[in-house]
Order: sequence, then structure tokens, then C-alpha cells
Amino acid sequence: MSIPPLKVVTAQRTASGFSAPLRGWNSSGLQANPATSPAFTFDQQGVLRQAKVLRNIYTSRLRDTNDYYVTLGAGWSVGGHGDEHGRIMYDAGKFDIPALAQDLEHMALKLGVCVLPGAFCRDGDKTVYGTSMPISATLRSGNENGVARCDFDFDRDGVQQWHDATVAQFASWGVDMIQLDCSTPASPSNGGNLPPDNFGDVIAYRKAIAASGISWANNADSMRIGPDISNSGENTFIAWSAVQRAIESYRDFISRIVNASDEPATTIYPDMGNLFTGNEALMTGVSDAMRQTMATHWIGAAANLLVGSDMTRLDDPGLALLLGRNAEQVARFTAQYPMQPRNPGTGRTDAKQLQAWIAGPDTAATAVVVLANYGPDRGHGGFKTEFEGKQDVKVTWAELGISGCFAVQNVWTGVDVGFLEGELSATLDVGESRFFRLTRNRTEYWGM
Repeated sequence: MSIPPLKVVTAQRTASGFSAPLRGWNSSGLQANPATSPAFTFDQQGVLRQAKVLRNIYTSRLRDTNDYYVTLGAGWSVGGHGDEHGRIMYDAGKFDIPALAQDLEHMALKLGVCVLPGAFCRDGDKTVYGTSMPISATLRSGNENGVARCDFDFDRDGVQQWHDATVAQFASWGVDMIQLDCSTPASPSNGGNLPPDNFGDVIAYRKAIAASGISWANNADSMRIGPDISNSGENTFIAWSAVQRAIESYRDFISRIVNASDEPATTIYPDMGNLFTGNEALMTGVSDAMRQTMATHWIGAAANLLVGSDMTRLDDPGLALLLGRNAEQVARFTAQYPMQPRNPGTGRTDAKQLQAWIAGPDTAATAVVVLANYGPDRGHGGFKTEFEGKQDVKVTWAELGISGCFAVQNVWTGVDVGFLEGELSATLDVGESRFFRLTRNRTEYWGM
């Protein structure tokens, strides 16, 4: 079987003009796994403690390059009803959202909030703000989606007005970003009764954001491509099986883009879940090598880089993964050239335990390559093999779809591997990977 030619994937500007994925911190992992960090409180002061560390570790140089968001998971708002017009209200016992937004602004950070689709079922007799229309007239008859909300009937008048009013209120509080959860059948995992297609809410929120006249990084610029990776209720944040599933979801996502066009391009950044790489292995739930593999794949995929770890308990390896200079430079590259799988031996895009990926090359022949051993498939890896222990992973230039001589550098260690022509190889333990940057000559290394 012949090796398929490489079709370089590019990331075009999103519909709102953004050219990089979201970065920052998200509270949902600490909320879902309180045993990991009992001192954390999901309230104004608890979030500000996390935000201050985020502010302190990211220099002004990085903040000048990227916006960083502090994003609140579910639970920041009143859970069973809205205000007198059914608009979402913040839980005043936990948060003062306008004050929080102002405090974050002073730290050069932005505020994001998680919302769920639909209107509160209990608010049916209230009227949509600015109209005399009852909210019940905008809803699907007899529907409750399992998260205290009823789904909108998007063919009815009043639906867009409700979204417009809700977003306008968010904007008046100083909210900068909306994370719309539960918009696909893949979520939630709590037995919610979601319709097969909830993207009407995505469209309505997007129109509302546009109508607000405020420049927001909005929910349509990024899309969750799989279920949440958090353990939820366990003593650790994640399990390796969930990371395998997230990587497989991305492989499927990007492979569909590659196969759909001779010039594959994406205009939306994938959300692979929060990045749990900042805390020690016993707290995170995976080894240090697996933490690095997670960071490598999130960066390579140009996925959202929203840290889910406890920022007040970062360890040295976690800091290195968050602040690696070479990784930051590579992240800028993959934001324009997201990686795609190229199977060792065939150059295909199938799920494999021993896998290779390539991002680029760009017009200067710069590329990024990942070699990985995901270990035995733990249920959702897609590859169905169970090779234990260390494995030799090798990929040739032909299998990657490139040719010529490249200067190769290990992204995480900064070590120059040398000038290579023909192949890359590594001996990798379970969950281990290598992250390489390829350039035509040594002087082209970014940052030198």
C-alpha cells in the first residue's frame, strides 16, 4: 500500500477573527474533585487566589501575546430560576460577578462563565426582557432537559430576544467569554435529557454577542470534541483512560478535516477538556511523563489551554509544562498549523498505540513532530492493542510526508538532537512521548 501524500492542515482565523485557542484557568476540575484540594472554595476569594497565581506566573510578555481567562464552572449562578425576566443570576452568596470582573481586569485577566442551554422551566410565567411575551411561549412543549431547564423552540419569536437580554446583562457585569456546556449529545454524563442537536443555542448566543457590540471571545470560536475528562468525585483529577479518549477524539476530529479536502483547514479550535498538568502525579492521577504527554498533545492540537489544576499547589514539573519557552513558541506555530496523525509504517491516520503526528510544515519547511506510546488501550483509545512496557517508536520522513535534512530539537528539554535525514525514533514507556521541532537549519530555531 502506498503512503498517502501529506496534506498540511492550516487553522484559519475564526468567525470572530481569533487566531489562537483560549488560555487561562478553569474551576470545574476543582469543583468536580474536591478531595484533590480540600482548601479550595468555589467563591469570590477562592477564585481570586487562583487568579493571582495565574497572574504572577505569566509574565507581561505572555499577557501581551495572549488573553488569559479565568473561567467559572457550573455553580456560579443560581441553579433553579432566573431573575424577574428569566435571565441568569449570579449566586450572591458566592460571587459578586461585576466586582470579580473588575478585579481580574486589574490583573490583566478576563472573565469567562459556564452556561447551560435553555431557560429555567420554573420561569415559564415570567416575560422575556423588553417584551410582554411569556418565556413559556418560547419553549418546546413538555420538555425538560435534565438540568432544570427547558429547551427553546428556535422557530418561535422571543427566543433570540431572551438570548440578547441575557448576553447584554453578562456584558454589563464585565463578562468576557461564554462557555456553553451540554450543547451536544456527548454531554452531560449525568443522564441529562438533551436533544440530538442543541446548536440552536450556540447560534442564538453568537447572534446575541454580535448584537451586543462588544468584542468577545465567544463560544463559537472553540468546540468541545469529546466528553469531559475530569474524574468527578474521585481523589485525583483524571485517569489515563480519559486522556486516551480525548486524544482519540481529536484524532477523529482532525482526520475528518484532512479527508474532506485537498487543502484541509479549520476555522474553530478544539476543546479537549481542561489541562490537568500543574499538580503532582498523586494529585493529578497520572505520571509526570503522562502529564507531559497531555501538554504535548493539547499544544500540538491547538486545543484550548485552560488549566484545571490547583494553581496554588503547582510543582516544579507542572511549572515547567506551563512556562516552557520552547513550548510557548511551538504553541504559536500549531495555532496556525495543528497536528495530524501519520501512522508509523503507513502514513495513514488510523488510531494506533504507537503513534506519530506532524504539524506543518509551513512555507519555511518548519514542522513539529510527536512520537507517542499511549500504552494499552483502556477502553476508549480506539487502537485496541495492549503492548506493555517500553516500545520502540519510529517514523520515516516518507511516512510523515516530508523530505530533506532537518535540524531537530526536543521541545521540552531544549536539547538539539542534531541534523537528521530520513527518520525519527524513540524508546517510550507507557504514556510517554517526544515533542520535536524540525527546521531546515540551526539558525532558524525560534528564539535564538
